[in-house]
Amino acid sequence: MDQRLHDAAIQGDVIILHQIVKEDPLVLHRVNSGWFGGSPLHVAALHGHADFVTEVLHLNPELTEVLDSSQRSALHLASAKGHVKIAQTLISANPDTCLARDKDGRNPLHLAVMKGKVDVLKVLVQACPHAAQVTMDRGETILHLCVMHDQLDSLKQLVNTIKSKEFAEAKDGRGNTILHLAVANKQIEVLKYLLTNATVDVNLANASGYTALDIFAQIRKDMKISDNIIDSMEDELQKAGAIRGKDLTWVQWLPKKKETLMVVASLIATIAFQAGVTPPGGVWQDNSNGHIAGEAVMAYNFPELFPHFLRANTMGFVTSLSTIMLLTSGLPFKRKIFVCILVVLMWLTITSMAGAYAISIIVIAPKIYKTSLGHTTVIALTVWYSLMTILLLAQMVRLIGKAFEEEHSRHLVAKRIQKFSTVKSLLRHLNGSSNSVQLSHTNV
Repeated sequence: MDQRLHDAAIQGDVIILHQIVKEDPLVLHRVNSGWFGGSPLHVAALHGHADFVTEVLHLNPELTEVLDSSQRSALHLASAKGHVKIAQTLISANPDTCLARDKDGRNPLHLAVMKGKVDVLKVLVQACPHAAQVTMDRGETILHLCVMHDQLDSLKQLVNTIKSKEFAEAKDGRGNTILHLAVANKQIEVLKYLLTNATVDVNLANASGYTALDIFAQIRKDMKISDNIIDSMEDELQKAGAIRGKDLTWVQWLPKKKETLMVVASLIATIAFQAGVTPPGGVWQDNSNGHIAGEAVMAYNFPELFPHFLRANTMGFVTSLSTIMLLTSGLPFKRKIFVCILVVLMWLTITSMAGAYAISIIVIAPKIYKTSLGHTTVIALTVWYSLMTILLLAQMVRLIGKAFEEEHSRHLVAKRIQKFSTVKSLLRHLNGSSNSVQLSHTNV
């Protein structure tokens, strides 16, 4: 670049610019991409000389496409410096420069966010909203940059302008959302904003299967002292219904299976109701021989089995109705306890209906098959109840173990806090003793 032209661009001297162009009309047309300092347009944009930029563009509009040695356009530099008027001028001359990417894969919007230039960001997003959704080379979105560089105002501007759930929940190359980064960086204000104003799922997992609560738990584990920010983050995550990655299967399982569970529970309730009013073997049709019309034949022919049938059938009917009520209650199934209750109800329903079915088969089978069917039924029920018992015990052991683990973790945190408090008191005591000694020397 001509040295006089470079100096004129630094000073923003339009008069000298015209003198140089008058002497050499092609001086602005010999500028190529890749120069270390870029074009005169780069220099003027960097130093904020709006009039000089306007005049250069009037003489050669194609300079908007020229890139410096870092592959940055003049709009990159103006955006990074926050020169709103220059950015508007450059966009008017060539709107496509909003999409130009430097050697690090960043467009002008990315640089505006990194430097916290919200006013320029507004102009750029309005001119080219698509540029805000361009990801960088490692998969980071512009929202990731907002969190990484602690630019809450820029984050608010982008979320409010581009109202898209997919945009707010986008993941980087490691599967981290902006919520993961906010927790990892202990940015409580960003976290509060995302949980209260942005449409962000608090329980999204990254590529390692960790949710925001998992990352928080690791931070809490590594903390050796009490931290007000950590305590505030914990409160916000709990209010938002955050869960650990290992518990995601419980939460994701129910929405997918809710409709199926409703159909199954309704079908079982219908069958149980019908079996209750019309037991296997039917009902008596007349009043004779010590029975009354409408009474169950099974109660007279199989008096030892009839009570067991009624108990099993009633249990299946009640638990299936309870399942329907629970599914339609609107309870927060993000809490594992409600999912556990639902699973237990379904276990009881299926087990009860299995028992009622077994008794029904024995009742309606001809005498020639009763013995063999009885043995088969007993074996099948024994296997079934044994399996259910093993599953129930395994679940109880797992829950008890988890409870002990959480209690142990809380105990360790409490010990660390107590130790910190003791050390703090000791330091305060030592400082007090030191001040007393200094005072004694002064008096002497």
